Amino acid sequence: MAASLLSRYPWVSGPFVVSAPMKVMSGPALAVAVSRAGGLGFIGPGAKTQDTSDDLEKASSLIRQEASIIPSLGSTLPVGIGYQLWADDITVAVAAIQKYKPCAAWLYAPRQGPKEYDDWSSKIRQASPDTQIWIQIGTLKEAKELLQNRERPDIVVVQGAESGGHGRAKDGMGLMALFPEVADVMADSKIPLFAAGGIADGRGIAAAMCLGASGVVLGTRFLAANEARISRGYQDEVVRAVDGAASTTRTLLYNQLRGTFGWPEEYSPRTILNKSFVEQQEGKPFDELKRLHDEAVKTGDKGWGPEGRLATYAGASVGLIHGVKGAEDIVNEIRGDALGIIQRLCPQKD
Repeated sequence: MAASLLSRYPWVSGPFVVSAPMKVMSGPALAVAVSRAGGLGFIGPGAKTQDTSDDLEKASSLIRQEASIIPSLGSTLPVGIGYQLWADDITVAVAAIQKYKPCAAWLYAPRQGPKEYDDWSSKIRQASPDTQIWIQIGTLKEAKELLQNRERPDIVVVQGAESGGHGRAKDGMGLMALFPEVADVMADSKIPLFAAGGIADGRGIAAAMCLGASGVVLGTRFLAANEARISRGYQDEVVRAVDGAASTTRTLLYNQLRGTFGWPEEYSPRTILNKSFVEQQEGKPFDELKRLHDEAVKTGDKGWGPEGRLATYAGASVGLIHGVKGAEDIVNEIRGDALGIIQRLCPQKD
């Protein structure tokens, strides 16, 4: 399976490290930098589906300048693209994939259930046969449902409840328990499984590999990359926060304050806590929270932090992130740490 994966993504070095398609924040610069380092970078969904087409154009331009990546290319770009099915326009998405041919398309959060993946997968494969289909799940039930679909994915990403952003609201499980059970159910499918949720360093990567993952996905760690499309105040808060169990929670409050509606009910985002949440728990009326939130938006970077009020979507691994650095440095560092751990666990005999 490892050899097969590397044949599909020939520029990748093991362990296979992926940057998650975080909405808006994962742009072309971040995706290309991760792929340049021997990982696979995904561009996240945009505010509207057309934005992903613009981002693929920018990524294509950056890649044309990358002599170290271009020799490894076949017919596809060495970056992926992500879509939230409940919000994205399939016609616009497929047109962009057909034009730019990213190596992978990450599908997530259907509004009408798992069969919606069939429609998207079929149309993407018709438009760009070499684009691999990645599907993210967060429950054993979803894994079983995927096996019943007509169009099986090329990769399945198993996301634990520790993840940031929008994960399972009520039925999520930690990665350590979830991944092995999903792997057992999907063993006969021969579909590679990637682990996501709470992984932020080489220790997490090594642990995921021991669980049987073919690769790992990191989201929150790349919020602290120089290339992330993120406000400095937001980024500083990701670095500052510690003790994810105490400093983060899943809540729809910040979606409501931002006017973000439409997510299927089974999903809820994990965010770093600040005054908006604290005062909601104390009973402050929503209208007042909304007024204060909108005022905080105008303050720039001061809107984030413990005394701030703006949404700071991030995973429970925030306490493992201690600084901002380039995405290439992040990939090289965590991969090197993971390899060192694996080698110590499995020393070579003379």
